[in-house]
Amino acid sequence: MSLRNIAIIAHVDHGKTTLIDVLLKQSGSFRENERVEERAMDSNDIERERGITILAKVTSLMWKDTRINIVDTPGHADFGGEVERILSMVDGVVILVDAAEGPMPQTKFVLGKALAQGLRPIVAINKIDKSDERHLEVLEEIFDLFIALDASPDQLDFPVLYGSAKQGWMALEPEGPKETLAPLLDKVVEHVPEPAVEEGAFRMLVTTIERNPFLGRILTGRITSGSVKANDPIHTLNREGKEVEKGRVSKVLAFRGLERTPVDVGEAGDIVAIAGLVTSTVADTLCATSVTTPIAAKPIDPPTLSVTFRINDGPLAGREGDKVQSRVIRERLMREAEGNVAIRVTPGEDNDSFDVAGRGELQLAVLIENMRREGFELTIGRPKVLMQDIDGVRHEPIEEVIIDVDDEHTGTVVQKLTERKGELTDMRPSGIGRTRIQLLVPTRSLIGYQPELLSDTRGTAIFNRLFHSFVPYKGELPGRRTGVLISNGTGQSVAFALWNLEDRGPIMIDAGVDIYEGMIIGEHSRENDLEVNALKGKQLTNIRTTSKDEAVRLTTPKKLTLEQSLGYIAEDEYVEVTPKSIRLRKIWLDPNDRKRMSRAAKTA
Repeated sequence: MSLRNIAIIAHVDHGKTTLIDVLLKQSGSFRENERVEERAMDSNDIERERGITILAKVTSLMWKDTRINIVDTPGHADFGGEVERILSMVDGVVILVDAAEGPMPQTKFVLGKALAQGLRPIVAINKIDKSDERHLEVLEEIFDLFIALDASPDQLDFPVLYGSAKQGWMALEPEGPKETLAPLLDKVVEHVPEPAVEEGAFRMLVTTIERNPFLGRILTGRITSGSVKANDPIHTLNREGKEVEKGRVSKVLAFRGLERTPVDVGEAGDIVAIAGLVTSTVADTLCATSVTTPIAAKPIDPPTLSVTFRINDGPLAGREGDKVQSRVIRERLMREAEGNVAIRVTPGEDNDSFDVAGRGELQLAVLIENMRREGFELTIGRPKVLMQDIDGVRHEPIEEVIIDVDDEHTGTVVQKLTERKGELTDMRPSGIGRTRIQLLVPTRSLIGYQPELLSDTRGTAIFNRLFHSFVPYKGELPGRRTGVLISNGTGQSVAFALWNLEDRGPIMIDAGVDIYEGMIIGEHSRENDLEVNALKGKQLTNIRTTSKDEAVRLTTPKKLTLEQSLGYIAEDEYVEVTPKSIRLRKIWLDPNDRKRMSRAAKTA
């Protein structure tokens, strides 16, 4: 049977997962009466809630007499580690570009990786049905991007299709015919080469890993040479060629639609999942026992941000979660680092903390969110940027930032980011009444910037960022401009007390919530921190007047999401995360300890 392996790559929200949905439906992968979720490839809860793809996943379909393996990739830069590995598994890519937005930072990132591996892309301009589509300009921008990324003449001769994944059609012309996605599948069969097969015994590079309660560790990759079947003896080699483990294949699984089906034999060129091994991981080579040389694995870009994960040692610890010990937290983080090569875990300053390094706030927030849903309680420190020493000079990561914003807000956005050591590189119109601003900004300046951007632009800005390079350290940055309101007692917050505190600044908690000494309950309108009493009730006497008591009406509290909390906290604060709550607190709960530590910090 003829075989093709392709990845669908694009910026976040340009329609990859929706396109795969329609491809599966139109190719007959589902029964007539089968119930299929919308965005079927986004299989876990967080992906569904946020509407983003986090983990790369494989599916396959039959088109005429060709089996096409399709990999759905994440579109967010924080999960770029997934995309880099996946590209070694495929022979072609379909680049999806929004007909209104054009190529965005993540498009540039994944296209650069694909071109470097010699892949010849197919360009699909999606969402052509939008009222503000501009397919001619977008095609020019794509061509400019190919040239900027040093594409070869072969790669520059890319086929272009136009269409709407949501409406279920693609065609060689923007006008249609608006019927099916058949032109795209025909172009894949025609343009993408069959997988190259090497001579020799079985070899496969592991690109993704997951756990199954029945089969144990499942390792997915493309078979480079030979074939494999259940019960075959194999061994694993790491990047240096050292043997990691020996074992037997318990199952060979192939992808058929959304299902993984056991097959008798996995042939060279096909993408399969293998079960039966215990310690093998991503970037290892699974091979027949006679093979001694591993397949070269592509290096992954280094992490740029780290946060400290600690046990929850606050007064309310252990009330909502059942996994609170440092040993259990360590095991969970090590398991995550095994399967996700873009995350690095190292022991922290004491036995109860761990430094977790990753690509960005979103990637680390998704890990924290997964852990709290599993019943963990944690305290998380402020994200820190990872510096590098290059030739004895301290370098920091900078990011390419692209912001689409209404014209009236451009001055504010540029001013705020230049104050944060950003450099403006480009500014151009992007549709009627909107401007696209391009800047190079230090990563540490962007921690917690997104909520501020949305308030500055009344929620209309579209913010995109991508790691650019390491540059010499740019100096100190202005910190948070406001202090916080700190509870000076332990108990349940009282509506009357919160009502009286509203003059001091926005409150972050509701009435009737458990609070403790040292917990942050609001934002102070001035620069200093203020200790306040949120437990004080209204003094009542037995005398009543004819005027009715005023009912206390509280302003809606300013509740921060997990990512906003990570960006909001200062150096001396933690985010306390439990399955039901997200609280902010000072590291030192006792006010005397706080004063002593701040004096020590000033003299240091």
